[in-house]
Amino acid sequence: MPTQSPSPSPSPGDGSRKEKVHIADTPITLQNWQKHVNWLNVTMIVLIPLYGCIQAFWVPLQLKTAIWAIAYYFFTGLGITAGYHRLWSHCSYTASLPLRIWLALAGGGAVQGSARWWARHHRAHHRYTDTARDPYAVNKGLFYSHFGWMILKQNPKRFGRTDISDLNDDPVVVWQHRHFLKIVVMMGMVFPMLVAGLWNDWWGGFIYAGILRIFVVQQATFCVNSLAHWLGEQPFDDRNSPRDHVLTALVTLGEGYHNFHHEFPSDYRNAIEWYQYDPTKWSIWLWKQMGLACDLKEFRANEIEKGRVQQLQKKVDEKRARLDWGTPLRELPVLEWDEYVEQARTRALVVVAGVVHDVSDFIQDHPGGRRMIQAGVGKDATAMFNGGVYYHSNAAHNLLSMMRAGVIRGGSEVEVWKRQQKERWKGYY
Repeated sequence: MPTQSPSPSPSPGDGSRKEKVHIADTPITLQNWQKHVNWLNVTMIVLIPLYGCIQAFWVPLQLKTAIWAIAYYFFTGLGITAGYHRLWSHCSYTASLPLRIWLALAGGGAVQGSARWWARHHRAHHRYTDTARDPYAVNKGLFYSHFGWMILKQNPKRFGRTDISDLNDDPVVVWQHRHFLKIVVMMGMVFPMLVAGLWNDWWGGFIYAGILRIFVVQQATFCVNSLAHWLGEQPFDDRNSPRDHVLTALVTLGEGYHNFHHEFPSDYRNAIEWYQYDPTKWSIWLWKQMGLACDLKEFRANEIEKGRVQQLQKKVDEKRARLDWGTPLRELPVLEWDEYVEQARTRALVVVAGVVHDVSDFIQDHPGGRRMIQAGVGKDATAMFNGGVYYHSNAAHNLLSMMRAGVIRGGSEVEVWKRQQKERWKGYY
C-alpha cells in the first residue's frame, strides 16, 4: 500500500513563513509607544541625569569638586574625540598600547557605548551621510540626530554596513567591548567619587564629577551629530549637511569644524587654522612629542585648498547665474556690416568687439559726454572703447553688455573688410 510522502517544510524564501516585523518599522501609537522606547538608553541618558539634577539641590558644590568635574569632563571627552572618533573610527593616527588603554577607559567614563559600537555607527554615518542608512541622519530632524535615534529602538538592519575588522583585531577594543558595563560603573561613577573623596566630598564627586559630568559630555558629543549638521558654513562642500562653526567646536573639544572633517575624515585635525579651537588636535600632537602616538595623518594643503577654491567657485557661479548679463550672443540677430551702417543712420548703434550695441538711451548719461559716444555711432568702436580714446572700466563693459542689439557677421569692421577682399580676389586665382 503506497505511503503518502511528507509535505515539504516551508523555506524562508518561499513566502510561506512570515518574517517578524521589527518594532521600529511599525508606526508609534498611544497603545505601543512604550515598546518603541529603548529604556536602557533612556535610563542612561535621561533618567539618571534627571536624578543628578534633583540631588544637586541638596548637595553643595565645593570648589575643588567643581574643578575636578571640569578636568574629568575634558579627560573623558578626549576619550571620545581623540579615542573613539579620530583613532578608532578614522584611524587618523597610531596610538601606543598605554595610550589606547587610557583612551578606552576615558571613553568608557563618558558612557556612550563601547568603542566598537560607537565606531561602527560613525563609519556608517560617514558612508551614508544624510540617507536612510545614516544612523543619525539630521534630515530626520534635529532631535532625532541629537539623541532620538538612541532613545527609540532602531532596526539594526536599516543601518548601512561597514567594515570593522580592524577593530575586531584590536585587543584593547575587544577587551573594552567585553567589559564595558564594568568600565562604565568604575570610570563613570566610582573613580570620580573616589577622587573627590580625597577632600571628603564623596557625594559631591558622585553627583557633579559623576552623573552631571556624564550628562554634559554626552550632550556635547551629541552636538556633533546634530548641531554640527545644522549650524555654520560649508567652505569645502555643500552637497551634504556637515558644517563648520566655532560654537560647536567650543562645545565638542574641537569637533565643530565638521564640514572639513567630512571632506578629509582621516586627517587627525578638525581645525587647520592656528586660531581655530581644537584641543583634541593639540592633545594628539602632544602625545606624538611624548612618544605615545605616531603616523599623524594630514591631507596635503594643496588638496585642501582645491576643495576650498572649488566651493568658492561654485558659490560664485550660483551668484553669477542669478544676475542679468544681457541678451546672450547666440540669441542676437546677425547683421551684415552694411546693414549695421544703414540702421545706425536712424538710431545710435556702435560696434565693440563684433557686437552691435544700441546706446540711444545712454547718450545723455555717458560720463565722457555726448559727442564722444556719438563719434563711434555707425563705426567699429572697439579700439576707441579699449584704450584708443579711453580704457573703459569693468563696470563699463558690464553696462555695455546690457545694450546688445546684434552681432556682425565676420566680427569687426577689419574682419569684414578682409572677407570682402578675399571674395573680390577669389576669381583671379
